[in-house]
Amino acid sequence: MARKVINCPNGHGKMLIKKLDKSMKFRGVDITFQTEHYMCPVCSLEAGSIEQTSATQKAISDAYRKAVKLLTGKEIREGRKRLNLTQDALAKRMTVGIASIKRWEGGLIQSKAMDKALRMALKGQIVGDSYTGNRTFSIPRIKLIMKQFESILNKKLLKKGDRMLFAAKYLWYTDMLSFRDLGKSMTGSTYASLPLGPQLNNYRELIDEIKNADESSAEPLTSEEKRLITRIARIFPKEQMVYDASHREKILEEKTPGEIILYSDSTELTEL
Repeated sequence: MARKVINCPNGHGKMLIKKLDKSMKFRGVDITFQTEHYMCPVCSLEAGSIEQTSATQKAISDAYRKAVKLLTGKEIREGRKRLNLTQDALAKRMTVGIASIKRWEGGLIQSKAMDKALRMALKGQIVGDSYTGNRTFSIPRIKLIMKQFESILNKKLLKKGDRMLFAAKYLWYTDMLSFRDLGKSMTGSTYASLPLGPQLNNYRELIDEIKNADESSAEPLTSEEKRLITRIARIFPKEQMVYDASHREKILEEKTPGEIILYSDSTELTEL
């Protein structure tokens, strides 16, 4: 591909292409990466094309991933090709969308949980339970999480006669985000796409059991889980906000009424 000719805006004529080693702090981590820019040989002014800027962003991403021991885009791509897998085949092996594979290979930084799943998949293993999020279903834990939200939001979610219209949205985001970031859901619940948004599968049969459950019998929440719940509560302090956000999620647009929402879809969330 022909190189573009860029002239120095200070009137010094043609700028030259230079490869430079740069250091910076990214996400609190010191990294060093190589970047290619145009540089004026007279005043040392730097300029970059759109392609060079994109390549620099990818170099920063890969330098960070290497520093924190995550697979780089190149390592993911090379590992996939060693197994003669297409991006779609790797996505199916991981039970994630193909868009996630494309983004990780292109520079998007995966979570530690997804990195672990990638490493397993690149060893030839099928990864994850996309229906329960790698956890045994627990009604007491649903109640425990609802109580945690009520404490943070200072409002009651499990109301008399309520069909969990809003509570289910908080719970859905909690389970999906937990699977995406921590590698497993918090409750093991299965969710369906309904006209009023994501809802616990067979929720009508579960509502009374959830309200009557003894949350003290549930597995205690970890500090990471509590932080995640607090994060969701702060993003959606009002019930209508979490309801509206769930309806904006693109992963629900292609679902038919009653269709199960897979936990592997969690990588496509846009509102968190």
